[in-house]
Amino acid sequence: MNAPRLWAVVGATGTGKTALSLEIAEALGRRGHAAEVVNADAMQLYRGMEIGTAKLPPSEHRGIPHHLFDELDVAEEATVAWYQPRARAAVEAIHARGADAILVGGSGLYVSAVLFDFRFPPRDPALRAALEAEWEAGGGPHMVARLREADPEAAARIDARNPRRVIRALEVIAQGEGTHGGALPGAPVAWHPDTRIVGVARDRAELVTRLDERVERMWRDGIVAEAVALRARGLDDGVTARRAIGYAQALAQHDGVLSEPDAIAQAQALTRRYARRQVSWFRRYDDVAWVDAVDAATAEALVDAR
Repeated sequence: MNAPRLWAVVGATGTGKTALSLEIAEALGRRGHAAEVVNADAMQLYRGMEIGTAKLPPSEHRGIPHHLFDELDVAEEATVAWYQPRARAAVEAIHARGADAILVGGSGLYVSAVLFDFRFPPRDPALRAALEAEWEAGGGPHMVARLREADPEAAARIDARNPRRVIRALEVIAQGEGTHGGALPGAPVAWHPDTRIVGVARDRAELVTRLDERVERMWRDGIVAEAVALRARGLDDGVTARRAIGYAQALAQHDGVLSEPDAIAQAQALTRRYARRQVSWFRRYDDVAWVDAVDAATAEALVDAR
């Protein structure tokens, strides 16, 4: 039997990564090789965020062990530096059991932090607090311009509307680092020697339709009620969780700030934008087996290509 392998199933939101991960696990199982899934979606780390993250319920896990889901309360902060050692420990434990580990998710930094020799630059809480205060005082545009001047490459990758990412980049640069480290290394070195990356791609028009329908389904399934329940558990105070697409729009609808059609349309636009960034991120990976189907036949072919 082959030594345990690390798989990664990556791609934009809504492409079918979860379905393919299960098919790959079952295809491996048919060959007598067990497999377990490790989450690499930052928002699926949170308890209670089910509808808005399209989290697969345990009843649909097909008996395949899943790890790093429902790890945090919504008021707790998730960071890549927090996630990396936990995900790698999960992978190592799976391999120790003789099984393959299948990393699944679309959070690019989280995936990269597990797959590659990915180190994190230092932190300075006092400096960060000063930068946060500067942003809150209306300095956002100047800070974005400062980042573009200091590190154009990082600025091009970072959403200028995301203060957390902009502030982190400036914090790193201000400590004498030549560049912001929160990005895929130019020539990444694999952390695990036997790694197989599978990318799920969809035609652009098809993906847009799938994403728009997915957001509409979130509203039918009750995301507004879920968001209200999470607010009672501290969602508004969460650094990470409150940024999950759909929840702010659902709460704005509940508060009377947005109509339901406007809330849905805003969430759809944000989801499409996020998917574009994911596609750009994962297209920079080398040696990816790109597929456009997530069925059993595709999984069989991928497993046989070992």
